Amino acid sequence: MGMMSEFKAFAMRGNVVDMAVGVVIGGAFGAIVAALVSDVIMPVVGAATGGVNFKDMALTLGEGEKAPKIGYGSVIDAIIKFVIVAFVLFMVIKAMNSAKKKEEAKPAAPAAPPAQEVLLAEIRDLLKKQGKA
Repeated sequence: MGMMSEFKAFAMRGNVVDMAVGVVIGGAFGAIVAALVSDVIMPVVGAATGGVNFKDMALTLGEGEKAPKIGYGSVIDAIIKFVIVAFVLFMVIKAMNSAKKKEEAKPAAPAAPPAQEVLLAEIRDLLKKQGKA
């Protein structure tokens, strides 16, 4: 089997394709959450804290204009984004597990009887019809 055919077999497996779709959707979802946090949640939090803009929050190390700064406000922003994404993923997985449990709880359809039993039942019925049973 050539390398290209092996790669094609690998890439076209269901799990790989599902994972790729999940990554693309996750990236788009991450962009939505980033916009929600940066443009909706953080301004509300800033207003509640007296007009503080978290992105501008930094710890200056030293004095002067060129002193290095540690921007902890953007870290707070990223933590809030992470918490939102983690919570949404938790809810999605919880819903999927709940649906899976409901599906597993359904009783399985009874198995078809073996061919021998079906044949014996047909013979019995024929004998009953003929009055020999």
